[in-house]
Amino acid sequence: MPNWGGGKKCGVCQKTVYFAEEVQCEGSSFHKSCFLCMVCKKNLDSTTVAVHGEEIYCKSCYGKKYGPKGYGYGQGAGTLSTDKGESLGIKQEEAPGHRPTTNPNASKFAQKIGGSERCPRCTQAVYAAEKVIGAGKSWHKSCFRCAKCGKGLESTTLADKDGEIYCKGCYAKNFGPKGFGFGQGAGALVHSE
Repeated sequence: MPNWGGGKKCGVCQKTVYFAEEVQCEGSSFHKSCFLCMVCKKNLDSTTVAVHGEEIYCKSCYGKKYGPKGYGYGQGAGTLSTDKGESLGIKQEEAPGHRPTTNPNASKFAQKIGGSERCPRCTQAVYAAEKVIGAGKSWHKSCFRCAKCGKGLESTTLADKDGEIYCKGCYAKNFGPKGFGFGQGAGALVHSE
């Protein structure tokens, strides 16, 4: 069809664009008033425009619609959003459910990472950032306490018996030697009449 009006056609409204109102982007011409994000309708310029085929977006909407998906993308690292992009025409794909390995020969490394170690006190998973090792087991820092008095322990100040950990004082009182001269301090004699 011949172009009788003489100017280029706007990439959005398809009407003639005259020189005084023209904005050019990727070889296409637009009216200044039509040079808007297709989703949020913000005004665009050469620093904020992102082009996808014949469509123009602000960088934020473009990132939400066509950028990488997942934690840390779209709104800046560390930002969580519940916006799934339905307004942008994005359809969510159902992620396949987690299926544990059925490999009977998994390495010890894979078994520890996949199954994670369990705290003997609370039976919850123990991760590296909260792990304290004592009596040959991994404990949460908050669970690494004497089973009798609740005193916080260190690997050098604990005694263990039957899978439980105790401070040295409680261990001595409960499991140490019994009898005359023991239990009240070294060399102490108890005389009762």
